[in-house]
Amino acid sequence: MASGGETATVLVTGASGYIAAHIIKLLLDEGYKVRGTVRDAQNEAKVKVLKELCPDATYPLELVEADLLKEDSWKEVVKNCSYVIHTASPFPSTTPANADDVIKPAVDGTKNVLQACADAGTVKRVVITSSVAAVHGEMVMEEGKEYTEGDWTNTESASLDLYSKSKTLAERAAWDFVKELPEDKKFELAVINPGLVLGPVINGAISTSVEIVKKLLERSMPMVPKANFAVCDVRDVALAHLKAMTLSNAADHRHIICTQNVWFKDIALALSKEFKPHGYSIPTMVAPYFAVWLNSFVDKMTRTILPRIGREFRFDNKRMREELGITPRELNQTLIDTAYSLIENGFVKKSKKYKQNRKDSVAEQKNADAEENAEQTEETEPKEKDEQEKSEDKEEMKELEPEDKPEKMINGMQCRMEMKASVVSFQNTLPNESF
Repeated sequence: MASGGETATVLVTGASGYIAAHIIKLLLDEGYKVRGTVRDAQNEAKVKVLKELCPDATYPLELVEADLLKEDSWKEVVKNCSYVIHTASPFPSTTPANADDVIKPAVDGTKNVLQACADAGTVKRVVITSSVAAVHGEMVMEEGKEYTEGDWTNTESASLDLYSKSKTLAERAAWDFVKELPEDKKFELAVINPGLVLGPVINGAISTSVEIVKKLLERSMPMVPKANFAVCDVRDVALAHLKAMTLSNAADHRHIICTQNVWFKDIALALSKEFKPHGYSIPTMVAPYFAVWLNSFVDKMTRTILPRIGREFRFDNKRMREELGITPRELNQTLIDTAYSLIENGFVKKSKKYKQNRKDSVAEQKNADAEENAEQTEETEPKEKDEQEKSEDKEEMKELEPEDKPEKMINGMQCRMEMKASVVSFQNTLPNESF
């Protein structure tokens, strides 16, 4: 909790972001004064969501406008802040014509924030949100290696995507900047390097990482690619930022945040087990490589996954556990909570069989189901009810569950191949965007 004397003010950049919203909520819950930056303070929809994150907060959330690329604007933004958590990182929604259109804003934006912190004279520590992409972002790997905070992505690698390069260069720039500061302007720096971030959506918008779960629920892909991810829970990531801000042993260190590695198919299987009773049909069959490659020409997420097919990149979370004292949430809970938040917040359509009164805890839900089954052991269902449920099941299948018969899947893929053949003729390999 915020402790002793005057309550500290924490600046969180990129306040409307997926991770930032969770950080802000946690800080407000802990009693800190929080100032968040947004691009447009007049955007009522985004502002309203942020203001409602913690209605019982001791101090109301303060929101201010700021532009990462306008150095002069940050002086007032950082004024009187004790801590700064820098999550903002510009990345275009469309493929840039020039790599510098991504790299320069990421690097210069980080430097602008850090310069304002150095000039303020009140900032004790800055925590920067980086990524495991800055630890190892290349698509080649050492056999059996588990990457640690001591590893850095090779920015000269030919297999490096633009997102990983920008994240690496921005983090490098931050460490170099702090190292070169004169003694009278020095502050401490800590960095958080999360993997694929999943968990409840509370900021009113879907991040690229959460899009994976959305696509599975909507069955917008007939099969899943053989891809592997180092997954982490957004709530653990938020807690890691708080710990990195306050713990003395976190200063001057990077911190990999991940729960465990998981294959795309295992994500699909976990969601299928939970949501099939709710009327959702989750694809669990693994797609052959050529099908994934073909789909990459028209689907942004598939382009991101393509270089990862069949590869498993492992990251060591020892510092997360031992230095920050964080025991990661169970992966299954993270996946299920992500999906429920997408449905309950309207990002995924509710099926007719969807149960809105689920338990918050997966364990509680299992216990409740067990008790319900025990109570109904002696009950006999009327035939009319059974027939009605069968009818509803058929209707639900039509609405949410495309048929999985092999011949239909093959025919469907042939149609997709004919359609995409024309795309191949004028589209070259597109740059990937990491999650």
